[in-house]
Amino acid sequence: MFKVGLIGAGNMGEAIVRGLVNSNTVKSTEIIVSDIDRNRIDTLVERYNVAGTTSNRRVVENSQIVFLAVKPKDLQKTLEPLKDSFKEGQILISVLAGIPVEKIQEITDRPYIVRIMPNTPALIGEGAIGLAYGTLPEEKKEEIKKLLQVLGTVVEVDESLMDAVTGLSGSGPAYVFMFIEGLIQGGIKQGLSHQQARELAVQTVIGAAMMIKETGEHPAVLRDMVSSPAGTTIHGLHVLEEKGLKDAVISAVEKATERSRQLAK
Repeated sequence: MFKVGLIGAGNMGEAIVRGLVNSNTVKSTEIIVSDIDRNRIDTLVERYNVAGTTSNRRVVENSQIVFLAVKPKDLQKTLEPLKDSFKEGQILISVLAGIPVEKIQEITDRPYIVRIMPNTPALIGEGAIGLAYGTLPEEKKEEIKKLLQVLGTVVEVDESLMDAVTGLSGSGPAYVFMFIEGLIQGGIKQGLSHQQARELAVQTVIGAAMMIKETGEHPAVLRDMVSSPAGTTIHGLHVLEEKGLKDAVISAVEKATERSRQLAK
């Protein structure tokens, strides 16, 4: 019997495996992963010394906790053949964007169902994970939260807000990557080498994020601390306001949230 099984060995599936193995929260020999892509399975087996299979049924029948990490469009065809394989009280953790617990229950009502939305930095243990406990009983909640904390920061939310989590932190790394790319290109335009601009841009974003986290101050307060009268920063900020940076980010979160809601239909 394996402690953890994963159905789906894509980027998020690998992030979960890597986080669990690297933190020693679950031994590699206690994890089994399935995927329709045999090459993908072989890759994870080689990298993390986990068990691999192309049989989703084997994962369900031999795991205490099952992560479901397939594409939302594949929910029905993945779970329908497995609905009689789940054991009463088994825990199923869904990583599927936009798919509510109720929809999963329509297919199989035997396991406890939890819904999460991690993001790709979970691959290095620095993810942001939205967690809705779904049908999980109270006595099991702490166990699941501790399991997920090895992937990063876990934020408990009502399930009705999971689409907003998807739009903000689920998609958020891509927004940040684009911003960092802009900083790098701006530095290069002004004469810095790519390596110099990259190092400065990456550390600037890390440092700024850590200041918010450590001080607890509102971002606007910290922004004003950097903005000296008639200085360089206020001139730069004026351009960002003029170009609508903040409005664009708000709209990006809104659009991604809307798309998450559409996936359930």
